[in-house]
Amino acid sequence: MRFKRILLKLSGESLMGEQGYGIDVNRLNDYARQIKEIHDLGVQISIVIGGGNIFRGLSGAGKGFDRVKGDQMGMCATVINSLALSSALGAVGCKSRVLTAIRMEPIGEFYTKWKAIEAMENGEVVICSAGTGNPYFTTDTGSSLRGIEIEADVMLKGTRVDGVYTTDPEKDPTATKFNDITYSEVLSRGLKVMDLTAICMCQDNNLPIYVFNMDIVGNLKKVIEGENIGTLVHK
Repeated sequence: MRFKRILLKLSGESLMGEQGYGIDVNRLNDYARQIKEIHDLGVQISIVIGGGNIFRGLSGAGKGFDRVKGDQMGMCATVINSLALSSALGAVGCKSRVLTAIRMEPIGEFYTKWKAIEAMENGEVVICSAGTGNPYFTTDTGSSLRGIEIEADVMLKGTRVDGVYTTDPEKDPTATKFNDITYSEVLSRGLKVMDLTAICMCQDNNLPIYVFNMDIVGNLKKVIEGENIGTLVHK
């Protein structure tokens, strides 16, 4: 097994599936089954999921929302997605626990590093919601922070593309894929892997990022078993 403890970053947008908004139940259930598959291998799993399928604070600010309130709405969106994923995991027989960065009992328990690690060591999937609990930080940064805190071996960034490319492969057919790339090259090329704060945090704390296509069922297990189907970002 390539990794023993992971931070899995999932995109809220991917949860929309073909709908264009909200949560596609089929996509949600696909994710749950893939997560259970690697959980059954003995991998310790912590998850951060975005909220862009419901509300994105930054775009809300562009439409006249106060930025802080917009970001707080985005945090609530991540909690909704986390509860949905937790419910889907329960339906496939995989125990999970939702932790929140802001107090929201009884919806979720207040996050601490030690609570997250204890739950993972007890065989639960930990879902860390509400970002960092602060405005002006994305869920990318939230996942970097949580990955570093829980001492993960890697951050697995599940997206709808199969790695990091020279340009956006959805817009440019000549884009070429990297099998691996350094943090500094990502920054110097201005590649949109994650936001700058998140990349810098991973670089400073030596947390590798593995970017892969989570929307192809079975890919998560392939990554864990060592198949090179994505891009590794490292020192």
